Amino acid sequence: MSDQKRYPTRAELKQRPGALAGTSWDLFSPPSAGAPQKIDADKRIQAAASVRLGETFGLDFPINAFSPGMSKTRDAPKHHIFGNHAAHRDDYLDSFYLQGSSQIDGLRHRRSDEVGFYNGVPDEQIIPGTAELGIQHWSDRPIVTRGLLVDLDGFARMQGQDLDHANGVPIPLSMLLAAMDHQGIELEQGDALMIHTGWSEWFLGLSSEDKSRQRDSGKATGLAQSEELLDLAWDSGLSILAADNFAVECLPPIADSPFITTAPNDRGMMHQEFLAKLGLPLGELWRLGPLARRMNQLQRWDCFLAIKPLNVIGGTGSPANATAIV
Repeated sequence: MSDQKRYPTRAELKQRPGALAGTSWDLFSPPSAGAPQKIDADKRIQAAASVRLGETFGLDFPINAFSPGMSKTRDAPKHHIFGNHAAHRDDYLDSFYLQGSSQIDGLRHRRSDEVGFYNGVPDEQIIPGTAELGIQHWSDRPIVTRGLLVDLDGFARMQGQDLDHANGVPIPLSMLLAAMDHQGIELEQGDALMIHTGWSEWFLGLSSEDKSRQRDSGKATGLAQSEELLDLAWDSGLSILAADNFAVECLPPIADSPFITTAPNDRGMMHQEFLAKLGLPLGELWRLGPLARRMNQLQRWDCFLAIKPLNVIGGTGSPANATAIV
C-alpha cells in the first residue's frame, strides 16, 4: 500500500549510531508495541478480505499438551475445580507457565547480551508489577492482520522427503523461500507469517518416554540461524513470525551461527535479534496442522488472523489465543 509508513531496512538499522545500531528502538509508538505497530487500519481491512468461507481454526494446543515437553522447567498446570455450595463451581490453575504451550513471546522474554532489553528498558524494570514491554500491550490492542501460512512439511513431502524431527533438522532459508515461491506467497508490510513444519504433531505423537528422550537430546527442528533470515523478516515488514515447533529456530543453533559471539547465553540463537533488537514477536508451538491441511485443499494460503494474549501486566509471554478465519 503506497501510503504505508516506510521503515528503515535492516541494513539501514545497522547504520544507526551507538546502542541503536541494528535495532528498531524508538521507531514505534508506543515503544512497547514493537513490530506489530506495522499493522495499520488498511492492513486490518485487507485481512478481513481474506475471509471467504467463514471457517474458523483455533491455533492453540491445550495448555497441558506439552507435558513432558522440550522445556525442563515448564511443567503442566494443575487444574482445580471447587464449589462453595451444591449449585456452584469455580476453578483455578496452579503452576501455569504462560509459555508452556502454544504461545507468543513478549519483548521481555529475551534481552540482548550486547544492548539489553528492547528499547533500552533497564533490567531492574523487568519485574512483576511493571508495565514496560509487558505482554498486555498486545492484549489491549490485539494483533489483527493477514496471516500467511508456509507449509514446509507439505513441501518436503512433495519432494519425497520428510523433515528429520528426531535429529532436529535446521531448515535453511533457501527451503523456506522455495516453499513460499511454490505457494505463490508474497509478503507485505504488516503480514504475519506462520510456518508449518509438522513438528508439534510429530512430538505429541511420541510416548512419554520418547518425549523425555527428545527433550534431553536438546534437538528441535527449526529455521537455521542466519542474517539473511532476519533481513527477510524485517525488510518484508512482518509483524510476527510464528511456527508449530518449539523455538521457531532450530535447536541447538547451527555450529556456524553468526550470533555465537553476540548471543553467548543462547549459544548463537536469533531470539535476541528478533525480540530485543527488532521488537518482532515470535509465536511457538502453534497448532497449524488442521489449518495447513485445509489450506492445501483450498490451494490458498491467506487468512484473517487475530492474536490476543492474556492481559497480564508485565508478562514475558502468553498463550497466543490465536484464531484464523479462511
